Amino acid sequence: MSLIRLAIPKGSLQTSTIELFKDAGWIIGTSSRSYFPTIDDADIECALVRAQEVSRYVESGLFDLALTGKDWILENGSDVVEVADLVYSKATQKPAKWVLAVADASPIKTIHDLKGKKIATELVNFTRQFFRERGIPVEVEFSWGATEAKVVEGLADAIVEVTETGSTIRAHNLRIIDELLVTNTKLIANRKSWRDPKKRSKIEQIALMLKSALQAAGMVGLKMNAPKDSLEAVIRMLPALTSPTVSPLHDPQWYSLEIIINESHSRSLIPELLKAGARGIIEYPLKKVLDG
Repeated sequence: MSLIRLAIPKGSLQTSTIELFKDAGWIIGTSSRSYFPTIDDADIECALVRAQEVSRYVESGLFDLALTGKDWILENGSDVVEVADLVYSKATQKPAKWVLAVADASPIKTIHDLKGKKIATELVNFTRQFFRERGIPVEVEFSWGATEAKVVEGLADAIVEVTETGSTIRAHNLRIIDELLVTNTKLIANRKSWRDPKKRSKIEQIALMLKSALQAAGMVGLKMNAPKDSLEAVIRMLPALTSPTVSPLHDPQWYSLEIIINESHSRSLIPELLKAGARGIIEYPLKKVLDG
């Protein structure tokens, strides 16, 4: 089959992308002297590309497939196939969002107070469109970095910046007055590549395995035995994805049970299962979870 040209986002998403592919079954190797990582799949070749530029290159056909943020797809106005949302399921992770912030002492309270004001951001096109749709004339200029400092130094009246917790915003004595966009990582494909049956089959395989690895994040499997007279009580305690697998053992008075749960639940669930009569409880990590 034809090679799948895969763009891996260089920068903040690089490490997590390579780890995700590892969990999904692909080993990607990088070198500080090369923009072309190795991968243990003869049907795929990789390149490192800035996340901000990825969607444009996929749209143009330079790459068949890539991971990038929803924010940069919108910023570039790229016409690509959004194959899958790659959202990490770990409870501790907060979604990234682009927020509008001003100096803490600023009189600006709402987006309407920014009429005629200057906004610094890396997300220029999206920000311009956001204010244009609301009929608020503003000046939006590109920020090459250290965007939070633009307001502090008096170079802008407000900024639009990406954040997860808002801690960096607050650390610069800034105040969030609005949220413009919640973003997440997406697997995107070139439209011509998506129409190619052989390439599409490989792309769908990659998407399936990446999603199964994400589904497994923060999940564990539990195996245990339970006596017949305690079986129903134990089953009622189990928060499974669907329902637990129950199998009779050689001894007709005992059954084996197996479930998948959130790892954070196991610390409180296991002691209660023991009290209910479950025995031989084993917790094991999961690499992939496929659920239809």
